[in-house]
Amino acid sequence: MASHILGNKTITDRILCSWIRCRRKAWLDQNENNRKKVWSAHRALQLDHQHKSLEGFLKNSPQKGIEGLKKGAREVVGVRLKGLTALGLNIEGHPLLLQRIKGKSFWGEFSYIPITVRQGHRITRENRLSLAFWGYLIEQFQKFEVKYGLAISKVNNDLKVEKIIFTKKIKTELLDSLERINQDISKEDPPALTSDRKKCTLCSWKELCDEKANQEGDLSEVNGIGAKRKNILQEVGISNLNELASTNPIDLSKKLSNYGEAHEKVAAQLINQARVQINLVPKQLGEWIILPELKFAKGVLIYDIESDPDAKHDFLHGFLLLRRRDNGEWSLDDAKYKPILNIENNNEKAVWNKLKHRLKAFQDLPVLHYGQTELLSFYKLAKRQGESEKEIKMMTVNFIDIHARLKGGWLLPLSNYSLKNVAQWLNFKWTYKGSNGARALLWWRQWKRSVKIRNQKSNKLDWILKYNQDDCIATWKIADWLLNNK
Repeated sequence: MASHILGNKTITDRILCSWIRCRRKAWLDQNENNRKKVWSAHRALQLDHQHKSLEGFLKNSPQKGIEGLKKGAREVVGVRLKGLTALGLNIEGHPLLLQRIKGKSFWGEFSYIPITVRQGHRITRENRLSLAFWGYLIEQFQKFEVKYGLAISKVNNDLKVEKIIFTKKIKTELLDSLERINQDISKEDPPALTSDRKKCTLCSWKELCDEKANQEGDLSEVNGIGAKRKNILQEVGISNLNELASTNPIDLSKKLSNYGEAHEKVAAQLINQARVQINLVPKQLGEWIILPELKFAKGVLIYDIESDPDAKHDFLHGFLLLRRRDNGEWSLDDAKYKPILNIENNNEKAVWNKLKHRLKAFQDLPVLHYGQTELLSFYKLAKRQGESEKEIKMMTVNFIDIHARLKGGWLLPLSNYSLKNVAQWLNFKWTYKGSNGARALLWWRQWKRSVKIRNQKSNKLDWILKYNQDDCIATWKIADWLLNNK
């Protein structure tokens, strides 16, 4: 089958990048119906960062297409290049940006190098190979060797430009990868699900692969099993959810002892988690009270942060104040949302003073948050503002991580214990369907851009505030469930 399809398949730069992330994704991009894709805010965020980085790098507007290359323009976009590998594979690329340098080419005493935009803080394999791919195509087109490319990235006002040399090792890796891609995308069936399914959060094929994983009882669907642990379980003879659920805990513990104490200790927990997910019935891990701090509390303060990680900017500190009624009952009807916005990242001192004032005003109340993000961000901000360890400890003594308490007290029939997953299991719905942290960040960047343009109205800040308020309410819903299921 592969040899028959070989001449019909063209490997593009997009397929290459997909394959580097996940072999299955590359096959789906090439062969599956695109209507099964789900829009992801992560792609929009990548394009937004790409636009900002190019804007910061370019001094003048680039020219477009092949004509721009022929004229020797300083920068050129919109070029579509086709070529062949040494073994005759059809390849096609659309370089993000080409820059003229001194040298020789088909057109004269100049040549071109490719430029990509780096996501995150480090150069990745995807950056190296996509640049090398473009360089390989440019060489065929301009009839002159391309020795390097550039990876750029702009965060706030800091533009980083890094040179990536196309070594023999990189070129060999590229050609080997193209051969393997061709084999993968030419097969009738897609490659197996990736072992590390944490990355699937960012993928537009996530729902399709989730459905497949659920049908197969894939071990990655069991909470507590990542890529490494999945491989270990397969090595000891456990290949799916049902096999794990029917395993004797003592036997599994002995087998896992060969892989280290950490794996040995979680054997029983993994088995119980698998059983809970099959039976769809939650299981309490002990008889203790999970939230004793709330037994006599007059109220709670629920804390949730929205951040731009690339800019290291916590732009919203959201608080939901919930007072207990005189009859001892809790009601969200009485809740008051109290956000603290940090519009500009150079205003930390003022924000810190507001946070200190807020916590001092409600120092008699427990502060509920879901996961470690809020506590860690608060701690880092406090340290930057010169607070001592003793002072920080006093300010955070009432902080309660609902996620940690939940994991310590219950096993739920869920593949992960994220805020969204658990709250949705409890039938909580966010106001805006499909909203998540990535989409809130996208709204934030879009709103920031809109305020720079006079007379341009945007509701996106209101959407962010509502989303953050919903996160706070979701945190309370989980805490309330813990209180009522002792």
